[in-house]
Amino acid sequence: MSDTKHFPVVAFAALLVGGMAIGFAGIFMRLSDVNPIASAFWRMALAAPFLWVWALAVARQDVADGKRTDFTRGLVLAGVYFAADMALWHLSLHTTTVANATLLSNFAPIFIALWVWFAHRVRFSRIFIIGMSFALVGAVLLVGPNASGGGHGGGSKLLGDALGLSSAVFYAAYQLVVKDARSMYSTARLMAWSTTITGLALLPFALLSPGDFWPAQAAGWMPLLALALVAQIGGQTVIAYALAHLPASLSSVSLLIQPLTAAVAAWLIFAEAIGPLQMLGGALLLWGIYLSKRGS
Repeated sequence: MSDTKHFPVVAFAALLVGGMAIGFAGIFMRLSDVNPIASAFWRMALAAPFLWVWALAVARQDVADGKRTDFTRGLVLAGVYFAADMALWHLSLHTTTVANATLLSNFAPIFIALWVWFAHRVRFSRIFIIGMSFALVGAVLLVGPNASGGGHGGGSKLLGDALGLSSAVFYAAYQLVVKDARSMYSTARLMAWSTTITGLALLPFALLSPGDFWPAQAAGWMPLLALALVAQIGGQTVIAYALAHLPASLSSVSLLIQPLTAAVAAWLIFAEAIGPLQMLGGALLLWGIYLSKRGS
């Protein structure tokens, strides 16, 4: 039997695991005592040495496999797009509710689907579109109960919402660039370069932002190290591997598991209640991901 219809189960499982790992990013950021953009910088700065050790360790294997080891525009774009995504999302957290910022930043599937349709004239199956719709509605229901109130003034809150939505555009661009770059580079080298470039791009903003840049105590490094190891290495790196084996549209929809993970983690760690509407949203989100997988 031809294996052209074979679905890359391992890559899909890795994508979901990576998405769940990134779902903890907000938890670790809340536990840190540095300013939000500084926490994003330290996430990159602490992860980069581990990734470079890995990249250098597999350099010979990269050459044997025909992978590139030089520096190209794709590596720069991956780092810059991800830096823009992180900076805009963290800024949106200051001017709108956490729920709004989280929800709007996860609208990347819409922008990826629009780009794939516009640039490549890809036509999506009906079941994929239904699945993506279910997943997005589920994400809205999951975060929606917390999206009203607790924010800033009308104008500032609107600006924060715009920043959150803008971060989704750059996250979509990042995913598309990484998917293309993974055909040329190994996961190790791609993530070592993109993480380093992201960190360098974030550094001046982290230094200029209000709040502490350095942790006040030794214990303050623990959440930052967790951001590096869990969110960046265990999350973005695993996702970069999966993107080489999955359609960009399916990958983006599946990454909506992030707000579900964040909601469950906040319930377990901070005792933030999950109501019936949020439970329904979580169920719809998972069902939507399953339908999108079937329709890919």
